[in-house]
Amino acid sequence: MFYKRIEFRNVTGQKVKVTEIPVVGSTDRYYFMIQARLQIFISSLYNNPEEKSCYSFREYLKRKIKWSDFEDLFYEVRENA
Repeated sequence: MFYKRIEFRNVTGQKVKVTEIPVVGSTDRYYFMIQARLQIFISSLYNNPEEKSCYSFREYLKRKIKWSDFEDLFYEVRENA
């Protein structure tokens, strides 16, 4: 299973890490959904500094998308690895 990790500094200069970002090809059916959700998630972290410095994108997706889509996405990532 392949995952990406992104590190950046938010508005206040705090270093933020986003982990467990699934790697999918540009032809995958979940590609657009992952890109859109990741952009929304990162912009919310960038503009609203919080106490935590490390966030899991997988946990964020678990709360934001349908469970069947979540299982399909992470099952596909496991199979492709």
